[in-house]
Amino acid sequence: MKFDIVVIGGGLVGASLVVALKGSGLKIALIESRLPAPLPNDTSWDSRVYAISPGSAAFLQKLGLWQQVEDARITPVYEMKVFGDDGAARLDFSAYASGLSELAFIAENRQLQTAVWKALTSIADESVTVFCPAQCISLVWHESRVDIQLADGRLLQAALVIGADGVNSWVRKQAKIEVTQHAYHQIGMVANFSAEISHFNTAYQWFRRDGVLALLPLPDKRVSMVWSANESQASKLRDLSDEALCCQVAEAANHILGKFQLVTEPVGFPLNFVHVKALAKPRLVLIGDAAHGIHPLAGQGVNLGLRDARELAAILMNRGLQSDCGDFMLLRRYERARKEDILAMEFVTDGLQKLFSSPDPILIRLRNLGFEITNRFPLLKNRLMQHALS
Repeated sequence: MKFDIVVIGGGLVGASLVVALKGSGLKIALIESRLPAPLPNDTSWDSRVYAISPGSAAFLQKLGLWQQVEDARITPVYEMKVFGDDGAARLDFSAYASGLSELAFIAENRQLQTAVWKALTSIADESVTVFCPAQCISLVWHESRVDIQLADGRLLQAALVIGADGVNSWVRKQAKIEVTQHAYHQIGMVANFSAEISHFNTAYQWFRRDGVLALLPLPDKRVSMVWSANESQASKLRDLSDEALCCQVAEAANHILGKFQLVTEPVGFPLNFVHVKALAKPRLVLIGDAAHGIHPLAGQGVNLGLRDARELAAILMNRGLQSDCGDFMLLRRYERARKEDILAMEFVTDGLQKLFSSPDPILIRLRNLGFEITNRFPLLKNRLMQHALS
C-alpha cells in the first residue's frame, strides 16, 4: 500500500495533524497501536487535563475539533497566581489587565481525544486510512520512499514518515536521531478534587522546596492538581489515604480553596527532560513529544506539540510545485521554523526547575526577587505571556 504520508502515533498531536491535512490532495495513513478509550457513560472526570493556549484552541477550532467538546467540560482561565518559596514572593497574571479574553482553557485529555478521533473517522476515505490497532515492527529508508512493516504482515510505503509516537519515540530510535536527556527525579502526580471555596477561574501555582504544585480550575468548584513532587515526597503522597491526601494538598495550597474532596484517584508519571538533536531527516519529521520533552511546570507541552502540527500542516499544504512531500529541503523549513520556539521553552522550563530546586540561600533570595520585580512591570509580564498564548 502506497501513501504520500504515514503518521505513526495517534495521540492528540498526530491525529490533529492528519485532520489539518484534509483537502491537501495527499494520500495519508495513520498508525496507532491502541484503540482510543471511549468516553464513559457517566459524568466522571479524566485525571489528565491540558492547559490549552488560546492559539492552540483557535487551531483546534479551525479543524472543527474544539466545537465537539461540551462547553460544560471546558474551563477558561482568567487569572493565574504564582507563588515563590514559602509564599515569599508572588507573580500575578490577568487576562483582563492584558486586554485578553482568557489566558488558557483547561480541557480533559479524553474529551479532546474523542473529538479528534471522531473527526478522523469522518474523513477516513480514499485519502485517509487509519490502521488501529496496528504495530510497526520495522522502518527501512530508501532514497525515494520509506518501507513500514506492520506486525500483521502488511507493508506500507510512504514518501514521508511523521513520528508522533511520544517522548520515548520508537520512530526516533529507528531513525537513529540523537537525544540528550536527564531525569528530574520528580514524579508528576495528577488528581482532581472538589474544593470548598470557588476558584473563580483562577489557576494557582506554588514553587516549593519539594517540587511544584499547580491547581487548575475545572467546572464548578473542581480543580485539577498537578504536583511535580520530588521522588521521596511523591512516595509519601502515594501512601496517603484519600482523606490524608486531601488534607496534604489543602495545606500545601495554604488553604486558599478551603477543604478538598478527592474526585479521581491520583496517578503518577516520571518527569524527564528530552532534547532532540534533529527534527527532520530525509523522508522523516518528528512532532509532539517525539520532538521534545519538557517539565510540566509551564503547562506548555501539548501546546508546543500542537504548534508543531500547525506549522508542519501549513508547510505541507503550501508546498507549491514541490510534489515530493518527503523532500529534505521542504522538511528543513519545518525544522528551522520550530527550533527557536522549542529551544526557548526547553530553556525556560529546565532553567526554572533547576533554579527552584536549588537549596542555595543566595539563589532563593534571587529567584524570589525576580518574581517581585517581574510582578511590578506589566510590559515584562506581557512579554512572558505572549509566548504561552500562541
